[in-house]
Parts: sequence; structure tokens; C-alpha cells
Amino acid sequence: MNNLITKGFKLAGILNISGVLMFSRFFTNRAIYDTDPNAMSKFGLLMIIVWGLAFIASSKKHKDLKWLVGVFAIEKLVYSIYWTFWILKNDLIPIYQQDLMAGFFYTVYGLNDWLFFLFFTFVFFKPIIKTKS
Repeated sequence: MNNLITKGFKLAGILNISGVLMFSRFFTNRAIYDTDPNAMSKFGLLMIIVWGLAFIASSKKHKDLKWLVGVFAIEKLVYSIYWTFWILKNDLIPIYQQDLMAGFFYTVYGLNDWLFFLFFTFVFFKPIIKTKS
């Protein structure tokens, strides 16, 4: 199970890093910045990469970093809630018409964050679940 969790941390990091670099076309896709300059500015995207590096860096030590894993879960929850409210208030069709990559990015990034929120939450509570069984 721990090997699977380690791979989950690495996957979360790789998806953060590669997703930002690919969809932003290495920070040149203005459609991403223009669509949501609050969360997805160049600085915001750079910070998503930094979070990805933190996920990878902690992947093999997750058992010793319970509270950091809790922070990761909160970080993913914040992005997930932000995306959910954003997606309910915005129309994706004009984004897809402007740039297919930006449209796809805004369609999926929140789903990814919800998935990894659940993953990090599970890892955070895993020791508690294990001792109660």
C-alpha cells in the first residue's frame, strides 16, 4: 500500500508540473491567463508547479509527514472549491473557441484537484483508519 501511495504523490506532482507546462505551452498561452487572471496568472501557474515539486519531494517520506499531507489536502480542497464555483459561473464554449488547450485545461484541472484532495485526505487519515480496524 505504501508503494502505491508513493506513486500517488509522484503522480500528483507530475500532473501539476506537466499539466501546467503543456496547457500553458510553457507559459506562453495567454488564453489561460486572460480567462482567470486571479488564479491562473503566470505566477499562479508557477506556484502550481512548486506544489507539484513538493508532492514529489515528499513522496517517499509521506508516513513521516502527516501534517504536511494535511496541508496538501487543504491546498487541493481550496483549488477544487475555487474551480467548482468558477465552472458554475463561467461558460467554457468561448474558451474552447479561443484556444482548445485552455478550454480543456479549465474543464479538467478542478476534477484533477478533487481527485487528489480525496487521495491526500485518505493518506492523512490512513493511520487513524488503520488503528481503528
